[in-house]
Amino acid sequence: MTSKSLAVFALAALVMTGAGAMAQMGGHGGGMMHGHGADGTGHDEINMPGLRGLDATPEESAELAVMFQHFDRITREVELLPNGIRTVTSSDHPQVREALISHVAGMIGRVEEGRDPQIMIQSPTLDIFFARGDRIKTDIDLTETGIVVVQTSDDPEVVEALHVHSGEVTRMVDRGMAAVHEMMMERAAN
Repeated sequence: MTSKSLAVFALAALVMTGAGAMAQMGGHGGGMMHGHGADGTGHDEINMPGLRGLDATPEESAELAVMFQHFDRITREVELLPNGIRTVTSSDHPQVREALISHVAGMIGRVEEGRDPQIMIQSPTLDIFFARGDRIKTDIDLTETGIVVVQTSDDPEVVEALHVHSGEVTRMVDRGMAAVHEMMMERAAN
């Protein structure tokens, strides 16, 4: 196991102490159902079944739910580098921050292992990360309010995917689940 992997697992263990609070918070407030689904049932923005995956744990899905239900409590800055990205993602809310840090650490670990969670709403941009994770160099630093991630690669296709995905995440931070729905519709139209 690499020192980066150990750091990711230690980081995930650190934030998992708040996992119960995140799961509890994920079930309260912020979500509403609205009826525009094709079958008349609408999108379930309380239980958020689209956050489940073929290889995702209930805890990972709960982290996503916390972040989507409280996206307005997250801030994000992105710097596109010639060979990658630098992101600073933060929250002033303790449970949201815990979910954020745990999610980032967990996804970095999954990319290193090539373990795609196959979340139902997942962007296809992520596919290349799981296929070529060994071509991504990742440095993470915790801040008082969140996490700084620098990811670089010598693979131009991976760099392009890092740039695209950073924009996708920023859209989700700015607009929550509405951004996911918009991106899914944009992909369907292409």
